[in-house]
Amino acid sequence: MVSIEKLSDAHIESVLKITLAEEQMKFAGAAEEFLADGNDTTHLHVIKSYDEVVGFFKIDITYAFTHEFCADNGIALRTFVIDVNHQGKGIGTASVKALFSYLKANYSAYNSIYLTVNCLNRAAQACYQKGGFEITGEKYLGGEAGPQHIMRGKINGP
Repeated sequence: MVSIEKLSDAHIESVLKITLAEEQMKFAGAAEEFLADGNDTTHLHVIKSYDEVVGFFKIDITYAFTHEFCADNGIALRTFVIDVNHQGKGIGTASVKALFSYLKANYSAYNSIYLTVNCLNRAAQACYQKGGFEITGEKYLGGEAGPQHIMRGKINGP
């Protein structure tokens, strides 16, 4: 069973043990970078599988101010990571599906969530689509890791 929780001090040791394959590092970065990025507008969360921390992600509530493709009442999913030892088991897709329920309960003031995914990262694209995101058909060209598909999911409303 997959669950999502807001990051707490009790999770930090487990988050620091999460690793990615070398080729995935350019897309998401290390756990230390993730932990350093939390603030009032970038909320840090963990993904658990049967009470074990197996991943993490950020919710950016000011994304619409810095990315014109994001609707005014939109937020962003950033740095979505599943530990390399837990990949390929359906946890990523289950986490994305669980994300929408979590957002409705905890971010109900927002209508949509956006993300960008590298055009070459087909496994991540498939995971997001199976979980409920759609490719908008637009590309984001401002990322350091190359051209990215813009994806969107509905939280509330139209």
